[in-house]
Amino acid sequence: MSDDLCTLPATTLRDLIARGEVSSREVVDAHLERIGTYDHTLRAFTQVFVNEARAEADARDDERRRGTTRGLMHGLPVTIKECFDLAGLPTTMGVRGRLQHRAERDAVMATMLREAGAVILGRTNLSQTMLFAESRNPIYGQTANPFSLDHTPGGSSGGEASAVAAGLSPLGLGTDIGGSIRTPCSFTGITGFKPTLDRLASRGQGTILKGQEAVRSQCGPMARTVADLDLFFRAMDPARMCALDPRVAPLPWRPLGSLPPRTLRVGYYANDGVVPVSTAVARAVEVARAALASAGCETVPFTPPDVASLFDQYLSAMSADGGEGLMEALRDDPVDPTLAPLLQLAKLPDAVRMGIARASKLGGQTSLSRMLNAMGRKTVRAFWGHIDALRRYRFELLDLMDAVGVDVILCPAYATPALPHGMSKNFTAASTPALLYNAVQFPAGVVPVTRVRPDETKRPSPEGLVERHAAKVDARSAGLPVGVQIVARPWQDEVAMGAMATLEAALRDRADVPRTPVTP
Repeated sequence: MSDDLCTLPATTLRDLIARGEVSSREVVDAHLERIGTYDHTLRAFTQVFVNEARAEADARDDERRRGTTRGLMHGLPVTIKECFDLAGLPTTMGVRGRLQHRAERDAVMATMLREAGAVILGRTNLSQTMLFAESRNPIYGQTANPFSLDHTPGGSSGGEASAVAAGLSPLGLGTDIGGSIRTPCSFTGITGFKPTLDRLASRGQGTILKGQEAVRSQCGPMARTVADLDLFFRAMDPARMCALDPRVAPLPWRPLGSLPPRTLRVGYYANDGVVPVSTAVARAVEVARAALASAGCETVPFTPPDVASLFDQYLSAMSADGGEGLMEALRDDPVDPTLAPLLQLAKLPDAVRMGIARASKLGGQTSLSRMLNAMGRKTVRAFWGHIDALRRYRFELLDLMDAVGVDVILCPAYATPALPHGMSKNFTAASTPALLYNAVQFPAGVVPVTRVRPDETKRPSPEGLVERHAAKVDARSAGLPVGVQIVARPWQDEVAMGAMATLEAALRDRADVPRTPVTP
């Protein structure tokens, strides 16, 4: 019975606890037992709060016996990414130099979860500095994907994805600045949501690049069903979040069940013009398109404007300090091999870097050339120009959505399925399907769709360094999950989630939809 509890969605667990059919302590103990059994293999957790979680669960059970409940998550176990402050604990973001740091107070989102009645089981692993698509660092090691221990669950919120996909947690909280929620969800066969910027609180959410606000990170939930994501948002009090973090817009959440029925017009695309997507990824988009069409949605082709140019602006803005913030953070740390090339390039004199960029372009390495051109210290005027370009692109994309008349966009979350460990190195361009919607601050979520077929592991005639790298990823991808992304206009988060729920329901009977939790 105890392990059976770990297979249930968060909404079901919440209802069982609310009806008194199981206690919070029973649900917490079941998940702690499963963590104890499997996390030595996955290494999803950085800390597991065994005694604290049991004490909190007992307190929630005692409150319920006395007729008191805190909120919609009363007694429900949850997990949070290591970058969220918890009072008295270090928030390292995988950087050893921060081990002596001690948070003075809980992050606002940790406070909100506790005020909603949730029990925090532990914190989960991430990439060193949270700036690459794996979850590995010198402090906590490397997190594995429960579908394949040889593969990463993605990053930087990969610890959350691994924990949720393996049934170690029913609901988690991650962060996303370039796909860090959506990429791991696609890699591990779960669902997740990055809301509109400032729909949820960011106070107490750590970052290595302090003060960098050209593109800001946004937190969001990760779970095994869309209904669980909806539960999370229903449990959050926007007015209370706004009081604790005044950047938050105090907008009430419109639950999925309250949305009026409507026929959505869905714009779809598979390739964004940067890294050609894997065969399985393109098929996942088509499967999702057909499923939405069968559910009554109108689907039309859609092509976002010049994503490669937007990628340049994103990289230029994010590296405007010439890598100084990253080098400062990692000054006394062993550096992950994925980050090492970035640091080496950042240290190059501009003339040398630009010379390498020109040579790379002549050699057919277009993606590398673009990255080299984008990097380097910027003047304030140039930095403002990159921010202006990002904002103008946002309006251009909105105008195009209006012109085509689409309510939501259907597209990949990443260019390939999950990466073998270590293969996010020199592969940043594969993140553009998700990164685009960080740059423009649109709400976006992921729904699992299919798994890679054995005949989809060969990429035809790969050209260029990035494409050959993608071919190596594809060659080892058979059986791995693939999700798709659903995107809506800013502040239309509920529209995106409604489309996600429609897609999830339309796919329910397909045999190839990834099923979680999986036993690693």
